[in-house]
This record gives sequence, C-alpha cells and structure tokens, in this order.
Amino acid sequence: MSTETFAAGGFRFIPGMFQYSGGVAAELGFRIERVRFRRPVPLTQGFRRIEAIIGDADRPMTSFCACELRSPEPFSEAGFKAFNEHYVGTLADWRVYDPQTKINPVARSNVCPEINKPAEPSFHAFCFTIPASDAAPSFVISGSGEAPEGRGSYGKFVVRPGDTSPDGMRDKARAVLGEMDRRMGVLGFSWREATATQVYTVHPLHSFLADEIVRRGAAEHGISWHFCRPPVVGLDYEMDCRHVGTERVID
Repeated sequence: MSTETFAAGGFRFIPGMFQYSGGVAAELGFRIERVRFRRPVPLTQGFRRIEAIIGDADRPMTSFCACELRSPEPFSEAGFKAFNEHYVGTLADWRVYDPQTKINPVARSNVCPEINKPAEPSFHAFCFTIPASDAAPSFVISGSGEAPEGRGSYGKFVVRPGDTSPDGMRDKARAVLGEMDRRMGVLGFSWREATATQVYTVHPLHSFLADEIVRRGAAEHGISWHFCRPPVVGLDYEMDCRHVGTERVID
C-alpha cells in the first residue's frame, strides 16, 4: 500500500474501493477538524448541512476528507453496493470523487446501531481540512471489519464466520487491529499518535480487551464502544481510529 495526494483537499489518502479510502492524513500546512452531530442527520439533509458548515469555514468542498455514517440495518452485499453508488454521487458533484477513475479519497465508517436505530442512512460525524501553518499531524483511519476489502464478496473471507464465541471474537479483533496497524503505518503513524479509538460490535469485548487492545496501545485514551453492527451482513466486529486535535459537537 502507498498513499496518493489529493491536493485540492489538502490531504493524502490510502487508495481503496470506489466508496471510500483506507484513511487520510492532513498535508503539511493543514489540520483535520471533526464535527459530530448530536443526533444522526439523514443523508440528504446531512450533505446540505455539511456544505453549509464547510462553506462557513471558507473552505472548498474538496476539503471534505472523512465521515461516519449510521444505517438502520446491515446491508446485503448487493444492497451495500447500491447504497455506495448513491452516496458517491454527491461526492462527485463536490469534485471529491472521480467517477471516471473511481478514485475516492474520503475515509469512512458506516455502522448500524442495534438500539435507537435511525430511520434511514444518516451522518454521525464528518471531517474536513483547515489551513494551519503550525498544525500537528492529524489522520483518520476508515472503519474496517473482519474481512479484507476489495476482493469481491466479503462472505468468502470473513474471519471465523458466524463464530461470536470469546475465541472467535478475539480472532476477529486481531484481524481488524492488524488492519488498523497497517493503515496507520502506511500514513506514517501508530497507536502512539492516535487520540481516539472506536469499536463497533454487539458482542462482548472483555475476554480480549486487555490483551489485544490495551496492551497493543490502542486504548491510550480509552476506547469508545458503540453498540453497533458493521454495515454488511455476516460481519461482527469493526474499528476505526484517528488523531484529530479539534473536535466539536453541534445540534
């Protein structure tokens, strides 16, 4: 893996699939700012609000570099593909996604709350770049479940499919943590720099929390456990992480 620079946005990214990249890092002279909505905002309305917020910051829409979505239920693989094709349409309008090359620099997670589900796919948070001459390095790693991406069907590659026993979940977590390690390494970072780690699962973490997560250094600032399922049927465990110095919550 290597990175590419999205100069129009002030960040570099790990090339991935058409729906999202593996992660992003601010270029020299920029920092990443994260904005979280207090409650999920439906996709179409969310895109409009994001346009307004980024516009008020006097930044181009190409500065949109990451987002976190919430969906009502895990998708089938066909349903996930259809959703993603709809989602990237607005990114193409913003000149972030290139429909010709199918290169999408934006990092993303998309998970499904088990309780208090949104009525439709919605925005939970998003990130964009801001010019800052003295900014510390910042990055956002995309969410990943326990199956490698870009190999066709997720179902053929799921780690311990259907096994949510303590040993099964440990192996799933190891695979996902390894992918987080790999993506951060490509961008030039490690858990030492991460300021936030998020876990998404409805299954217990306690049997492997200390040995696999804490001892690895992935919980230096604690972890945020979201009682959510990954976005595709058959996946049970997902994580993402970031180093973002400026974060705010809005209504």
